[in-house]
Amino acid sequence: MIPLLKNIDAKKSVIFILILIFIDQYVKFYIKLNYPLTIYGEMPIIDLGFFKLLFIENKGMAMGARLNNLIPFLDDNTAKLTLTLFRIFACIGIGFWLKNIIKNKGSQLLIICICLIFAGAVGNLIDSIFYGVIFSSSYGQVATLFPEVGYSSLFYGSVVDMIQFPLATWVWPAWLPYIGGEEYTFFEYVFNFADSYISTGVILLLIFNKKVSF
Repeated sequence: MIPLLKNIDAKKSVIFILILIFIDQYVKFYIKLNYPLTIYGEMPIIDLGFFKLLFIENKGMAMGARLNNLIPFLDDNTAKLTLTLFRIFACIGIGFWLKNIIKNKGSQLLIICICLIFAGAVGNLIDSIFYGVIFSSSYGQVATLFPEVGYSSLFYGSVVDMIQFPLATWVWPAWLPYIGGEEYTFFEYVFNFADSYISTGVILLLIFNKKVSF
């Protein structure tokens, strides 16, 4: 195990979380300040077939889902603000949960998992709160940092996604209802490091749920 994660306590947890957030934000800043948005149909920044590096901005939740798709009476701005506020309260809740687990000397694996989930949640929250103000638009151009006018307002920023693993593509048999004859790419979703932290933490909890004490 990584030395930092041995006998993890409050201090090591904070360091671990800050390192994870730094990596996530460093990659997002690099993408924002070096590439324009990858428009649908354009070539990716890197294309290895099974791995693609893109640049998209996600205004919604995981996998591009939007809150106003689930709650139709919300307009785009209200849905975005609601999602950002939800992320803030979620981060606060996860932070207090982590604090209590460390205080009560919970299992090391549980602490590591919650650190991963917390770091991922904070990483995406930073995008949502600040990116609209500190970056200019990336549509058709490379964004600038700290412009006179950002591409959006505080709390209305978009989350930066860039990683895709399109593992396989096939066409559904024509006899299938609704999807017959349509092309489908397995795992076409674009995500970021923060998303991977959250997914890893949740997957570890599901796999080793009998070994952790909540």
